[in-house]
Amino acid sequence: METTVVIAGGGPAGAMLGLLLARAGIDLVLLEKHADFFRDFRGDTIHPSTIQVLDELDLLDDFNAIPHREFASFGLYTGEEVVPLADFRGLPGRFRRLAMVPQWDFLKLITDAAGKHPNFRMMMETRAVGVIREGDAVRGVRAESDGRVTEIRAALTVAADGRQSDLRAAVGLKPVDIGAPMDVLWFRLPRHDGHPDDVFLRPGRGTALVSINRGDYWQMAYLIPKGGYDGLRARGIDAFRTGITGLLPYLDPSGLTFDDVRLLTVIVDRLPKWHLPGLLVIGDAAHAMSPIGGVGINLAIQDAIAAANLVTGPLQRAQANRRPVLDPVPGSLLAKLRRRRWYPTAATQAVQVQIQNRIIARVLAGDADAGAILAAARRIPPPVRHLMGRAIGLGFLPEHVRSSH
Repeated sequence: METTVVIAGGGPAGAMLGLLLARAGIDLVLLEKHADFFRDFRGDTIHPSTIQVLDELDLLDDFNAIPHREFASFGLYTGEEVVPLADFRGLPGRFRRLAMVPQWDFLKLITDAAGKHPNFRMMMETRAVGVIREGDAVRGVRAESDGRVTEIRAALTVAADGRQSDLRAAVGLKPVDIGAPMDVLWFRLPRHDGHPDDVFLRPGRGTALVSINRGDYWQMAYLIPKGGYDGLRARGIDAFRTGITGLLPYLDPSGLTFDDVRLLTVIVDRLPKWHLPGLLVIGDAAHAMSPIGGVGINLAIQDAIAAANLVTGPLQRAQANRRPVLDPVPGSLLAKLRRRRWYPTAATQAVQVQIQNRIIARVLAGDADAGAILAAARRIPPPVRHLMGRAIGLGFLPEHVRSSH
């Protein structure tokens, strides 16, 4: 099979890049290893900068039709009130709230829009397991589906296959581990009238709990020390339930079992190099983010937009002068993406690491008093809360769609 672009990974980065290239007339194949997008406890925070992009793509009405919840701030819960840490109401532009949207609904929105273009092809249950190399250039992928391997040759191969990227490993690109002091346990608990409405963090001694309002249930993120899950399980489910109600007494975890809990091993890393001739790495494959601020989806989508803005023109010209097999996209062009996206990636991770090391690590070690943390949060002046809202909601270098239809 031959195409202009092959994208491995149908997550936010791969799906958005597929849509942007498809609407520009670029022939492409998007590979997704699963049969559908439905997987629980995937990131689903949609930031104002992403909502702005959906507006630029004329998808805002379709997005708003998806059932979702919005919130204008994020804070620490004292047990009686939520003390704001980040306030999004002062953001420039029209969009001043974060939206919580199930990721499968978001990905369906993006891929359905891409599927309206005849040059877009999505292959489900198909995994990129290796690359086609010619000298130092990547000329496509080997894709496995139903036990069969197909070669897909392309001028540009995009590794958007997540933080355990098979394609990244296949070409020997290795990320630098920045480190994280915690892992996260995801689970759901019922939500009832009288519970708080906000999304918030409840610090305790030796742990902390993030609560995301889903209407009739809470999506919970229970923070534990790195590598501490086996020890927590060994103490038993009753001890785990007691830890939850010790932080939020109004919750009812009586029916919760460890079968209901999903472990997220937190990784913070980034690649020193994001490309080879004919190959580009974006999203989590290029930089795994901490869950702090829920910014992983936003960074991945910003990568996709910047990549589309960079390669659309050259790929359009190459298709117009098509030879039997297009030449690989030069590494000198692809290197520009890493140079553009390096600062917002590194700056965001630097903020996350400071929060990890100065607050979360101390909380998880039992060295920080929750009352003192809450008292410090109350002293944060409104301008700082708006600055944090801007860093989370817009990021350090928001991208805009410039590729033409």
